[in-house]
Amino acid sequence: MDGGGVEATTTAAWMEKHREMYERATRHPFTVSIRDGAVDLSAFKRWLSQDYIFVREFVSFIASILFKCCKQGDGSDMEIILGGVASISDELSWFKNEATKWGVDLANVSPLESNLEYCRFLQSFTEQEISYALAVTTFWIIETVYQDSFGFCIEEGNKTPPELLGTCQRWGSPEFKQYCESLQRIVDRCLANAPADAVKSAEEGFTRVLELEIGFWEMSSSQS
Repeated sequence: MDGGGVEATTTAAWMEKHREMYERATRHPFTVSIRDGAVDLSAFKRWLSQDYIFVREFVSFIASILFKCCKQGDGSDMEIILGGVASISDELSWFKNEATKWGVDLANVSPLESNLEYCRFLQSFTEQEISYALAVTTFWIIETVYQDSFGFCIEEGNKTPPELLGTCQRWGSPEFKQYCESLQRIVDRCLANAPADAVKSAEEGFTRVLELEIGFWEMSSSQS
């Protein structure tokens, strides 16, 4: 319960419980350097090429969520999740255009270890025993970390380089924030009456994503 006597949602409780890890994922030195105008552009180009690989894997991940949604989810969920699917084609085109602009040859980019680890995690969701609640929780927090990270880069007082503003606005926009909030409501509804072991599993997925996101930013910052 909060101070006003209103029961906190499950996701809000997780945000508070894992605040330090969440801050590390959403205020990582890599994205903060974009906001401060101090970003190493070679690191940005590394992120761009690696995230393109990740997004291609993300397509299969969303497909697995839709399959689970058909079996276990609420009918209204599908329309919201399909909104994410609809944006993926545009997103892949955006990455290709950005790569051309920055002189990045996507055809010859190989995934680095942190990216491989993240992609293996996404691939695991094709397994039938993984629940819809865990899958949609994972989807929500992946999208939310990006929204919060890049939204910070376009808040008042930012020194984000003009050539990177388009990147930050893609994920930091109010529209994308509303989409993430829609996903969050789905997660909270799914978990509201879920058995304790299902909630525990979803929370473990939540923290695992934060770990993987931190690793992805670290990978982008250096070749290690």
